[in-house]
Amino acid sequence: MNKIQISIDCKYYFVILTVLFSSYSIAQQKYVIDNSNHFWEKVQFGGGLGLGIGSGYTDISVMPSAIYNVNEIVAVGVGLQFGYLNSRDYYESYVYGGSLIGLVNPIPELQLSAELEQVRVDTRYDSNINRPAFSDSYWNTALYLGAGYRTGNVTIGARYDVLYNPNKSLYGSGFMPFVRVYF
Repeated sequence: MNKIQISIDCKYYFVILTVLFSSYSIAQQKYVIDNSNHFWEKVQFGGGLGLGIGSGYTDISVMPSAIYNVNEIVAVGVGLQFGYLNSRDYYESYVYGGSLIGLVNPIPELQLSAELEQVRVDTRYDSNINRPAFSDSYWNTALYLGAGYRTGNVTIGARYDVLYNPNKSLYGSGFMPFVRVYF
């Protein structure tokens, strides 16, 4: 073989290797692009519904939420809250707002949570013998820290509002039990 023949053979091998590696690198690029479409596979939806009806008393609440599972241990999300509360001949109240949610599962059965909630409260008090009718509107901020037992998509536990002030908070207590479900 002469030098020209070896040079031509090397060029063919070089072309073949270039084609093989370039198609391999294109396939890798497609894999990365396809992997970004799995965002919605890590999203779970859930929330809560509440209904309390009694003699002259109505309490209705709807609280949808969604979380994104960053990994098996950490999830972050957002929630909305809508509520209606009525006590006949005393007051009527509307509550609406949102929250930011952080969940940590250090072990599969234990879920720790932090939730920052900001809601608007609009209340109209009816008049009675001792006072005239009036309205009150304000923003309520709560920071709940909680822990619960988790099995599958359901967590049962308790949370506490570390910003709770009995004179300003929306709820009668800073401590609340919860049942959290995400699908």
